[in-house]
Amino acid sequence: MTVNRIFSVAGKVAIVTGAGSGLGRVFAEAMAENGAHVACFDIDEKGLSETAERLNALGAQVVTSVGDVADCAAVETFVSEAVAAFGRLDIAFANAGIPDPEPALLHDYDDANWKRVVDINLNGVFYTDRAVLRQMMTQGAGKVINIASMWGLAGASSIFPIPAYNATKGAVVNLTRELGLQYARHNIQVNAICPGFFRTNIGPQDAETQKLFTDFTPMGRIADAEEIKGTALYLASSASDFVTGTALVIDGGCMAK
Repeated sequence: MTVNRIFSVAGKVAIVTGAGSGLGRVFAEAMAENGAHVACFDIDEKGLSETAERLNALGAQVVTSVGDVADCAAVETFVSEAVAAFGRLDIAFANAGIPDPEPALLHDYDDANWKRVVDINLNGVFYTDRAVLRQMMTQGAGKVINIASMWGLAGASSIFPIPAYNATKGAVVNLTRELGLQYARHNIQVNAICPGFFRTNIGPQDAETQKLFTDFTPMGRIADAEEIKGTALYLASSASDFVTGTALVIDGGCMAK
């Protein structure tokens, strides 16, 4: 089997939540560039439209849906519409997420901020995974890729206090392990990507914070968003058919400290 065939997603159907910007847009592009049909979901209608334009320019078949991953009904509708449009569902990136709106020590943490982060980062993954796994079980195959974070594996307070983000991303990592076990005998692989610092339009952009990220990373730089495409393609393709329940860390060496 050639390398091109091992890593091919040509003719596959992929969905991406949080596809309107950041790494979500990059995941969608990685699928489209390699021949997949893509269904994109985001609360940001403008960003979603821009992503669709980029994917159409790549020659991909694309459907979009505007909604909030914290809304279970919206997620269910999105997945149903994607299956109706393309006939099946092979790959799912449960990517939508937000940082802590106001980093703070836990004793000063705002209730509403905590609930919003949990709703999007954890409940949104639950709603997405449940909906796509229901479809994949009927097919007898599928790839689920949850987007966690290196901060799902270690505390972030050596840089800044983001307790809600850490809690939710840690939960996503362990949910991925659990689902990897639950679906291992059903030809469905469930894995997580744990990114470090990537250059996107999401999160703090000031020079001081960017230097903090750079100095913390052993490789001495922040990654370009496109550098995660190889990881995404690996987990979405047959190259990872014997990989499940794992958390793949892409962080320039941070978690090796």
